[in-house]
Amino acid sequence: MKCPFCSNPDTQVVETRESEDGGFIRRRRRCGGCDKRFTTYERPEVSLPTIVKKDGRRIEYERAKLQGSFQIALRKRPVSTALIDEAIDRIEDRLLNSGQREIDSSRLGELVMDELKGLDKVGYIRFASVYRSFEDVDDFKSIMDEVRSPKGRAKAKTEPH
Repeated sequence: MKCPFCSNPDTQVVETRESEDGGFIRRRRRCGGCDKRFTTYERPEVSLPTIVKKDGRRIEYERAKLQGSFQIALRKRPVSTALIDEAIDRIEDRLLNSGQREIDSSRLGELVMDELKGLDKVGYIRFASVYRSFEDVDDFKSIMDEVRSPKGRAKAKTEPH
């Protein structure tokens, strides 16, 4: 592993820790050249499906793009980064378990909407308004009606304040 500070190829592992869920390994390293320390993460490499865009282009799946979508939808909302990461992990699990080599971007968008609906209703509506290209207030009204289920209103009435 090359040092990110001086590019020296001689680095030494000082400490190794496995994540709580066993999903990755964190290694603290020290450079033999400049003596600076840095952290690396090892994750198993898995083959996620290629994303097929609406115009037919095919692009590689990128977790960072999905994280960006969640962060935009949930900006200034009370949802932790850990919950976002768990939602993305569930989406990736579904993609892997599908066994498909390609998946339409619209299907990926629906998976994101499913996760957002469970995390935060406002984030869900924000994402849906862009994803579904809302054009007028009626579009917002219909999705608001969708998230306001009768079960949700009944539960709110019975909870003590």
